[in-house]
Amino acid sequence: MRILAGLLACAMVFGAGTALAADYQVHMLNKGEKGAMVFEPDFVAAAPGDTITFIPTDKSHNAEAIKGMLPEGAEVFKGAMNETVTLTIAKEGVYGIKCTPHYGMGMVMLVAAGKPANIDAAKAVKHPAFAKKRFQAIFEEMPQSN
Repeated sequence: MRILAGLLACAMVFGAGTALAADYQVHMLNKGEKGAMVFEPDFVAAAPGDTITFIPTDKSHNAEAIKGMLPEGAEVFKGAMNETVTLTIAKEGVYGIKCTPHYGMGMVMLVAAGKPANIDAAKAVKHPAFAKKRFQAIFEEMPQSN
């Protein structure tokens, strides 16, 4: 009986840890509040352990990590076209994400988790003109860390 009670207590403790993780849904749209070819929202403040689920609300979109815009040691990901993909935030920092076919049209977004240690490196990445403009706006609107 004590063993069963101990196992139940452990399950409750470990289960509570995963219950605290959030899942954010990001829609991939042809047209949204901020114009054509957008992720909505285009910024998510997350924490390690949270997940970001990218939903191709409109067809012909995917979500892919941008080289140079991931925290050190974070796993690179690339979702398939027209498929839902989920990113689990494993490291603190900023994550730059693009829709591969619409990157040149500025279809980008940013996830910030915890301390954005790689923010300078992420800001230094070169982008097509429209993506650069959208990232500048996102970085300006991003809450400053303490």
